[in-house]
Amino acid sequence: MREQDPIERSRNFEEVACGYHPDDAMRESERCLMCPDQPCVSGCPVGIDIPGFIRKIGEKDLRGAYDIITETSLLPAVCGRVCPQENQCEGVCTVGESLEPVAIGRLERFVGDAAIREGWVNIPYIEANRFKVGIVGSGPAGMACAADMAKAGCEVTVFEAFHQPGGVLRYGIPDFRLPNAVIDAEIGNLRKLGVKFECNTLVGRLFTIEQMISGMGYDAVFVGVGAGYPTMLGIPGDSLNGVLSANELLTRCNLMRAKEFPNFDTPQPIGRRVAVVGAGNTAMDAMRVCLRLGAEKVYCIYRRSRKEAPARAEEVHHAEQEGVEYHWLTNPVAVIDDGQGNVRGMRCVRMELGEPDESGRRRPVQVAGSEFDFETDLIVYAIGTNANPIMGQTSKLELNKWGYIQTDNSLATSMAGVFAGGDIVTGAATVIEAMGAGRKAAASMKAYLGIRDSALPYANGGEKLFGIDLRERNFARVRVA
Repeated sequence: MREQDPIERSRNFEEVACGYHPDDAMRESERCLMCPDQPCVSGCPVGIDIPGFIRKIGEKDLRGAYDIITETSLLPAVCGRVCPQENQCEGVCTVGESLEPVAIGRLERFVGDAAIREGWVNIPYIEANRFKVGIVGSGPAGMACAADMAKAGCEVTVFEAFHQPGGVLRYGIPDFRLPNAVIDAEIGNLRKLGVKFECNTLVGRLFTIEQMISGMGYDAVFVGVGAGYPTMLGIPGDSLNGVLSANELLTRCNLMRAKEFPNFDTPQPIGRRVAVVGAGNTAMDAMRVCLRLGAEKVYCIYRRSRKEAPARAEEVHHAEQEGVEYHWLTNPVAVIDDGQGNVRGMRCVRMELGEPDESGRRRPVQVAGSEFDFETDLIVYAIGTNANPIMGQTSKLELNKWGYIQTDNSLATSMAGVFAGGDIVTGAATVIEAMGAGRKAAASMKAYLGIRDSALPYANGGEKLFGIDLRERNFARVRVA
């Protein structure tokens, strides 16, 4: 796929990958073997009919390809950009056993972009019912759940704490990886389904989950607030000026438009030499944002080797092309003060890899006597996130020992009528996995509300009353005062 020149793109926030030309997409689609066992479908968390949509591309029927994708996935233009396909569908592609796997993600993006450009949207016939559903959080899990519940005829309202919907897609992923125009288009499709968005609404502070069920008239609630509470290292000097989390940096830059200062009065001071601790996708985003905001040098500090870095290989490569300097097998142990409460540097130690830990990666072990000081004036931690404690503090939802919401296999919580899914249940995961959780929760909510799921027809031979399958019976909800 064509890309911006590394030197040029490191100075702007335009999208790095330029997308397929139609001829490129046609050629790539011809590489698919149309395997009868379809391992790529099994590798997709939502089970997209991948050979089916690729076949349509080869037939130059992009609308048909879009129709196939949107049977199971709400956000093709988003997932085609940010999903780790190399660990999912492309990772099990049969072609990949001997050659480069079929570029499924790039083909999905090609179809999604065509849909946005042409204004395609699939809106089924919707017969309204009496149920009112509340969705807490407008990220990928909330969006997927909202779409399915709206299609089932429910009145759906999505509550978002920030001033714009999109969740982590909006605040956590920079424009050069996922442009806001793409998010806006997908949000627009939800509005066409009848979904309402209430922004600047922090559930747990303005009102609680219990109040939504008992006093606000919601028949069912889905909690998909993600896990955006940052993790800090807990080393001496963590509280100095010039130490911040990647979440804060990215939120200021993306959602609060710090990248457009002074047109937007939300500056993000950037140091001359920036050290980002971590090597996941969020760390790569943070480093590349700092370059674009004017940092002279940006360093990646990671305690394992390049092989163990959790970021997508493409993101590591792009950051390296743009000038990021990697320091592998390096671990911070203290932040050094300049005497006035600001960061002057970071004390680090060298590491070596020992035996694998529970994650399957080799455990980093400190090399004795390897301490050294590293000069930097801004430190960004990108070492993971935790569950935001607001839900646990303001509701009676049962939490697990890590503070995430406890659910059963149907994603039902300990509170009747309340379901949860995505990162707030599993911890940090991918966009497509969050969408899968949102759709699974929607199926459970429909069963809870007694809504017939047309995608699950009843088998023949069931007991009938007046010719109607008894499983078609609904029930009346009674609220006791």
